[in-house]
Amino acid sequence: MLDPKSYLGRGWSFPVRVDPKTSVIQLSEYDQDVRESIWIILSTAKGERVMRPNFGCGIHDLVFEVINATTLAEIENNVRQALAAFEPRIDVVKVSALSAGVTDGQLRISLDYQIRGTNNLLNLVYPFYLQERG
Repeated sequence: MLDPKSYLGRGWSFPVRVDPKTSVIQLSEYDQDVRESIWIILSTAKGERVMRPNFGCGIHDLVFEVINATTLAEIENNVRQALAAFEPRIDVVKVSALSAGVTDGQLRISLDYQIRGTNNLLNLVYPFYLQERG
């Protein structure tokens, strides 16, 4: 019998991990695979991948911008556009760029999304660092 969630897919875990007992690369599947895909999209700057220069999210272009309402709205828009383009398994419900940690060099991007087909409503908070962590 075919698993009803099989359309969500299965792939290498992110970050890539090897099972120490079997020496096999660990896999993620279904909701976790979608979550890791979102994380990869948000973590990748456009132009970073040689063979896929349009892949990624434009938030990295805003790292030196003044944090104000306009920049926060642009971050939210870039997240929506990137996920619409590169993650067809979800519908974005809400994106919020939260500047609460900006004095520590970090924005938090809160994302509520719904997985198509299962209607599972999930959320993810992505920490976007404005400066290198030391």
